[in-house]
Amino acid sequence: MAKKISYTTLGCKLNFSESATIVRQFIDVGYELAPYGQPADITIINTCTVTAQAERKSKFAVKKAKKVSPAGKIVVIGCAAQLRPENFAKIDGVDMVVGANEKFNIFKLLENQKNKTIYACDIATVNRFDNAYSINERTRSFLKIQDGCDYPCTYCTIPKARGKSRNAKISEIITEAEIIASQGVKEIILTGVNIGDFGKSTNETFFDLIKQLDKVEGIERYRISSIEPNLLTNEIIEFTAQSQKFMPHFHIPLQSGADNVLKLMKRRYNTKQFAERINKVYSAMPDVFFGIDVIVGFPGETDDDFKNTYNLLKSLPISYLHLFPYSDRPGTPASKIFPKVPSERIKERENKLKQLSDEKHKNFYKKFIGTSRKVLFEKKQKNGLMFGYSDNYLRVAVEQQEKYLNQILSVKLVDYKGDFFIGKVE
Repeated sequence: MAKKISYTTLGCKLNFSESATIVRQFIDVGYELAPYGQPADITIINTCTVTAQAERKSKFAVKKAKKVSPAGKIVVIGCAAQLRPENFAKIDGVDMVVGANEKFNIFKLLENQKNKTIYACDIATVNRFDNAYSINERTRSFLKIQDGCDYPCTYCTIPKARGKSRNAKISEIITEAEIIASQGVKEIILTGVNIGDFGKSTNETFFDLIKQLDKVEGIERYRISSIEPNLLTNEIIEFTAQSQKFMPHFHIPLQSGADNVLKLMKRRYNTKQFAERINKVYSAMPDVFFGIDVIVGFPGETDDDFKNTYNLLKSLPISYLHLFPYSDRPGTPASKIFPKVPSERIKERENKLKQLSDEKHKNFYKKFIGTSRKVLFEKKQKNGLMFGYSDNYLRVAVEQQEKYLNQILSVKLVDYKGDFFIGKVE
């Protein structure tokens, strides 16, 4: 009987691409994939450290794996594992904690493991780039194009967990995209830590990359997972606006709508520049979906600062807010910034922004009732309906037909159901 491998991933799309690639190494030598939560010979936990809650979830995942596979080996990787390997190594059942430089060598490490548990080096010495991609039910792929970050944001632990900004050559990424296309995948989401910074280690640019990706045969859609507003150049906006393959969908971090808070965070733009970028994209792509990251309750954020954030977001044509209640991360400069915002005040502000987000999201959807959009249908099905996403990230359901799976079809958006459309294939 073949050995079984299982895994779970917390955090970002970059983590998902890396988990899938690591697990493929095991499958290529004969392991079978077991769903997470079922018994396995090896379970890999890919951790996140963006928030305190994410780190708690990482530790809970380890304990769950131990419960379902008491005789199996548990390997912990990811950002939290690199930052605090000893914390995971002492959890009952953990056999190995692997840092940023060795996580793509897990198979060999397990084969040769003696008594050593922790394989994590000083992040300053990490300079390798490991290619990675994931495939979600053969319709979409998360493609890693960049790793690490050179931005010293005061609240963030990611540079300490992933190291300096680096990337593969464009030629290598094109090869990866062609491999993905050969497996019938129609859509690629470009992932990384700071993808707009792409090219530092190869003397290329993100703009160079997207121009080349646009030519890959077989891939019909690209989405840019997240890009800093100061790196979203006019040439990128103009190119994606005229491209048939790059979707009108942007995920852009704001973090705060108060300039003094942005300075405390050491962000590289101000609110005027952020608004100008949003409006520039919107004028080029009026149907665009904007997802915006906001940190709520950063140390020193006053009621007026929050009001400025709220008013800025209300004034802009955004579609959805990704809200992150601030939590101190050990060792970050922000942990030493005072005064701290009380937790109950953070919750109040988060609730106000959530209401704004819900209103913006609903209004964005309602704009498209009665129109037609191109939708890529995925395997997900419920109550006789199958689901997919439009070019501008509207969730759409149609009557279930197996022939629609992994197809991009024109769909009339007939009825709005609160968080998705009922559509009719044309």
